[in-house]
Amino acid sequence: MPTYSFRCADGDEFDARFSIVDVPASTTCPHCGQPAKRMPSAPYVSRAGSSAYGLIDRSASSAHEPEVVSGTLPGAPRRAGGRYTTNPLHQKLPRT
Repeated sequence: MPTYSFRCADGDEFDARFSIVDVPASTTCPHCGQPAKRMPSAPYVSRAGSSAYGLIDRSASSAHEPEVVSGTLPGAPRRAGGRYTTNPLHQKLPRT
């Protein structure tokens, strides 16, 4: 349900929720009881499309429910001798 802003003659501003079909041009101010007119406001327009929202939802779910990796990727070739690189400079690095 959308929220609309109203202002009374005393200058009190407040927000009220009405359905789009039932929104009045004025309502009673909860502070002073006088009639309050609806103020114009900018509509909420989102720049994100459905693909952006899908990415946000997938990112949020992976933060709480990460996938567990139990081995190498399926179909990845096995390396002979336990070596993962063919660069000779990597052979000089200390092993843990």
